[in-house]
Amino acid sequence: MAATSTSTSYRLGFRLHQQLAPCSGSHPQTSGAVSFLSGSHNFSFKSLETTRRSQLSRISVVVKADSRSEERQLDISLSPRVNAVKPSKTVAITDQATALVQAGVPVIRLAAGEPDFDTPVVIAEAGINAIREGFTRYTPNAGTQELRVAICHKLKEENGISYTPDQILVSNGAKQSIYQAMLAVCSPGDEVIIPAPFWVSYPEMARLADATPVILPTSISENFLLDPKLLESKLSGKSRLLILCSPSNPTGSVYSKKLLEEIARIVAKHPRLLVLSDEIYEHIIYAPATHISFASLPGMWERTLTVNGFSKAFAMTGWRLGYIAGPKHFVAACNKIQSQFTSGASSISQKAGVAALGLGYAGGEAVSTMVKAFMERRDFLIKSFGEMEGVRMSEPQGAFYLFIDVSSYYGTKADGFGKIEDSDSLCRYLLDQAQVALVPGVAFGDDSCIRISYAASLTTLQEAVERIKKALLPLKSAVPV
Repeated sequence: MAATSTSTSYRLGFRLHQQLAPCSGSHPQTSGAVSFLSGSHNFSFKSLETTRRSQLSRISVVVKADSRSEERQLDISLSPRVNAVKPSKTVAITDQATALVQAGVPVIRLAAGEPDFDTPVVIAEAGINAIREGFTRYTPNAGTQELRVAICHKLKEENGISYTPDQILVSNGAKQSIYQAMLAVCSPGDEVIIPAPFWVSYPEMARLADATPVILPTSISENFLLDPKLLESKLSGKSRLLILCSPSNPTGSVYSKKLLEEIARIVAKHPRLLVLSDEIYEHIIYAPATHISFASLPGMWERTLTVNGFSKAFAMTGWRLGYIAGPKHFVAACNKIQSQFTSGASSISQKAGVAALGLGYAGGEAVSTMVKAFMERRDFLIKSFGEMEGVRMSEPQGAFYLFIDVSSYYGTKADGFGKIEDSDSLCRYLLDQAQVALVPGVAFGDDSCIRISYAASLTTLQEAVERIKKALLPLKSAVPV
């Protein structure tokens, strides 16, 4: 547990240098050195990427063309498609926080969307046994028959939707499943409808697929749920894919059956419109909320691509295993892309996935134990931030994120830091002054908020709250009462 205070005032305008050193054992050793600037605060989440790009633009590769040493510059330009994509801010912040921790800075990392639990033993043992038994070769591109049959059984029993194994595609994580779906169904100029706040990768995946992301804002007063009337007003002949994520990352909001039925009635009016239902957090849900699969609604099976995986509920983020279920025509297209992209998922992970689905309904006791812990942490944060001046929130019904409105602090000034202008600068301030890593809401399409992941122990969250309170206290006088 990191100490609550430190005698050094860390500044995050830092330079981290890591060099791989020769090792005496079987594992490489990494040595790092960090220098902190003692002057004015000039670090920005955008600055590292901006600097990197400007440096790349100045790079020239010199080729010796002949004996006269004639110099020619190699074209190192990147494609417009790549240049249009923003790097993942959650990944960037997590990497920065990890680098600081490795350098000895006592940062509490609440940025990543990763359970802090170990993979349940039964699942881990299945993976170990797969290695011991030599199950280490390529599997069919779509995934093993054993796993796809198990997925079909799970979807039927838990979600009320029926599929055959050839309507299932297993991939290297749900992220790959989502991207391949967009590549398979979107044409240049098509629109992907994305309610905000959204998972950071949705708009960028749409751009990579040559589609146009259309962002539909939601309101904290409506629990960040999509307004069907707004959806109806924004749909057109270009609308190809609507993305729904329930429970939601980053808000933890859960769509009720009634609201989903309203959305389904609107969707049914548009022959070109498909729905991608991201259900990766379905088992991390808090009563009385319940999960409804969009494909289970009348008339929606034919136009719904259901994405799920093992990372969140089963604490299997590093195993990289996800899947998509849908009409064979669409799944076969995704299968074709995957065959030329990564091929099948890890054979070892697939054996572990079979074990995970064998734990019982909704993951059995192993998952329910984790959900109980997440709920306890959520309740603690709701109470703690509810007592803070100038903070608004919507109580999450699922997932393990709290998305709080801290915009009342914008416009304030902090000694030795400067002006708090937006979610980005507030997160930089909290990382600098409190050594707590959070994600600015602008990354999720809502700059009024910041995201806190409570996939950390209750003790760690208690320490983080105390640090945040202490850091916000000097700003308190500027917050309207």
